[in-house]
Amino acid sequence: MCVPVMESMSLTSERTLLLRRLAEVRDPRDPRGQCFSLVSLLLVTLCATAAGFGSYRAMAQWAAAAGPVELLRLGLRPCGPFQLVRTPSADTLRRALTLVRPADLEVLLRVRGLDLETVAVDGKVLRGSGSGESVAVTVIGAMAQDGALVAQQRVADKSNEIPALAPLLSVLDLHGVVVTADALHTQVETAKVLVEEMGAHFVLAVKRNQPALWEACRSIPWSGVTARHKESEVGHGRLETRVVQAVTWASLAFPHVKQVARVTRHRTDRATGTRTRETVYLITDLSASEAAPEMLGRYARGHWGVENKIHYVRDVTFGEDASRIRSGHGPQNASTLRSVAMNYLRTMGSSIADAKRRIALSPHKAPLDLFSVPTDLRLC
Repeated sequence: MCVPVMESMSLTSERTLLLRRLAEVRDPRDPRGQCFSLVSLLLVTLCATAAGFGSYRAMAQWAAAAGPVELLRLGLRPCGPFQLVRTPSADTLRRALTLVRPADLEVLLRVRGLDLETVAVDGKVLRGSGSGESVAVTVIGAMAQDGALVAQQRVADKSNEIPALAPLLSVLDLHGVVVTADALHTQVETAKVLVEEMGAHFVLAVKRNQPALWEACRSIPWSGVTARHKESEVGHGRLETRVVQAVTWASLAFPHVKQVARVTRHRTDRATGTRTRETVYLITDLSASEAAPEMLGRYARGHWGVENKIHYVRDVTFGEDASRIRSGHGPQNASTLRSVAMNYLRTMGSSIADAKRRIALSPHKAPLDLFSVPTDLRLC
């Protein structure tokens, strides 16, 4: 197996670990006739993705435009009688991403070693991955409190997100971690697995898809509940006021529940003056001493942040829904690369959009620096 031999460096950072994990990815290609190591191909796809080159053709063009210093860092070497440096074609990159096992790449999401406090679980359809009779790929991901995606898994084509949640979270140490999920995952078995097998806590939404549970939450005498928290904020052209009430309530027909919360959101469109109101119920195994109404409201906001921190960035900044990568493991692996790039762009200390603009000023050197690729990636 070809592994990178680093220059003499004392780096033991997560980014050095990222390169080691890349070297550990099992190469599924036929060894005959290989011109490029898998490490170099994965580095090309990862760095090109961070620079905004999302298709196979665009990734190949990014590599072809790299200078001699960047080619050396990518592990691409002069070869043949004229000592020319070849760069991978779109077909070569396609074959690699199509064949690599997704689980091998998804390990890259966890090299940052975050001390998890909360994990928000949500799914997303990769709309561009479907064509004709083929079903678009759905992935389910787990987001940490800082917006980093720490786990991702594909949902089986003829299934849904519910059975995928436990395998997704099994790769994480969730002891004492609060897991939030939308109403789809408000399932008895999910609560049991989280608490009894993983040692985690849960904050789950309750909606009308479970009418009996929703009615039980709605019928609580909320007018007499005194534990409450109110907050307001202005953003996205609207004023939003949230009132969170929480009550100790162990009589629900749902395991481990200790509290039920009601979140009432009042929104006013500042341009039109239109007002809307929405009520959401939450159930949790956290006691009142462990999670006051203010904290439960924070967990709810953190979960709603998945839309802005993950889905919006992947669709708008990385153009995920417009991607036409469709064959084999390509859609899932390309999605993982976007998530890894997104995690590292967040470390630049600014918004993702601002980080992408800074990368655009130096589209070859900046991504290599972002992932701390050494000046000479020698390959055996």
